[in-house]
Amino acid sequence: MPLYKTIHINSRTQILVWKVTESYGELLEQVVLNDSNRLRLDGMKSEMHQRAFLSVRKLLQEAGHTDLDLYYDEFGKPHLHGEKHISITHSHEFSAIIISDETVGIDIELQRDKITRIADKFCDSEFQFLDLDSDEYIKKLTVIWGVKEAIFKIRNEKGISFKNHIRVCDFDLESEQTTAELHFDNLVKDFKIHFEEIEEFTLVYAFEN
Repeated sequence: MPLYKTIHINSRTQILVWKVTESYGELLEQVVLNDSNRLRLDGMKSEMHQRAFLSVRKLLQEAGHTDLDLYYDEFGKPHLHGEKHISITHSHEFSAIIISDETVGIDIELQRDKITRIADKFCDSEFQFLDLDSDEYIKKLTVIWGVKEAIFKIRNEKGISFKNHIRVCDFDLESEQTTAELHFDNLVKDFKIHFEEIEEFTLVYAFEN
């Protein structure tokens, strides 16, 4: 399908979301790939991953860029040639990118019961405000996971622990925003967080203060 949603945060930042309904072949014939990314695509064993990869390139085109503008540093973090920051995410049939003049990270996650089984792997201080018996428990856990993924994408430093180094502050789902902190190797960073639901998914994006 065409572009699912565009979110204009401000004049410097936009988010584009794609719902992948096209076949691999349909997507492939609509995008241009640089040589290294063509090799990456050919090396993917899952067609779902291939389609997600190609849908991100469709999003780039919607934003006025192409795969030729995109490159990855030695840590695997994506960059656009020029001044703008970019972050990329995909989960099942959704993919999204955020492009901004600011330092940003984005994540999209399917809301699933199984996240409750791994909550103690990525939550610590957050248990102070989480209610295990609440109907919102899974949704809040999904937000927290997305926040930590988005922040990790911003910093992208080896050794960062979701549980031990990133702390998400208390929030209401209705507010669709919160704050978070990263404490790592004598570094303390604050982040502004926004989130929203898209069908059965949670979209989270973070700005470094």
